[in-house]
Amino acid sequence: MDANISLIPSVTPDLSGKVDLWPNEDGKLEQLHSDEAYEMIQNHLSLILGNKAGDLTSVAEISKFRVGQVYAASVMYGYFLKRVDQRFQLEKTMKVLPNATEEENGVHRNTMDNARPSIEQDTSQVMSHPEVSAWPGGDVSPGGFGYGIKATRLRNYVMSFDGDTLQRYAAIRSKEAVSIIEKHTEALFGRPEIVVTPEGAVSKDENIKISFGGLKKLVLEAVTFGSFLWDVESYVDSRYHFVFN
Repeated sequence: MDANISLIPSVTPDLSGKVDLWPNEDGKLEQLHSDEAYEMIQNHLSLILGNKAGDLTSVAEISKFRVGQVYAASVMYGYFLKRVDQRFQLEKTMKVLPNATEEENGVHRNTMDNARPSIEQDTSQVMSHPEVSAWPGGDVSPGGFGYGIKATRLRNYVMSFDGDTLQRYAAIRSKEAVSIIEKHTEALFGRPEIVVTPEGAVSKDENIKISFGGLKKLVLEAVTFGSFLWDVESYVDSRYHFVFN
């Protein structure tokens, strides 16, 4: 509300089958992220849009369920990105970034262990961030963080983490945040209809027509929603201490 951005309403096709008759607010969404974080978001968009990143007017017929999966994954990506960018911006302000030049740091350091904030020790019952690494033929394939994307300053910083730290930073910390992601995604895309057949239960999906520009708007909103979710979860936890409870 403070940023004067309207959230996308429920994804429902019009008479032509299209769903993305939304105002273009990409510029407003971009301004809510740091320069380093937005470079990472551009990589994320490139992975999803593929060779259509430069042709946003093209329309594709895509599984509504798959688009919902990409939206939820992008919310989790935004949550993860805000978490690491917050740490990155702090270390940049303190001039203690690893692998930085002496001019940037002001002083040469061999280790950053004492300068970095502590991280959670209990990672049970959390939801990991599944980075979206491809969108072949309208499908979604989960892949490793950083697969197939160009180097950026923030990405290089993240890749300096050890495996355990990266895993913890890529996890949703509370069941309340997981519930918000699930309910918000369901409000947008609906709950998949389950049809029982002699062969067993099958999810009944529908295809929707969406431009790649509309898909970009969805992903940008999802990443920003995840970024705000990190801020709100941290603020509420500072008062009620519900993370991992």
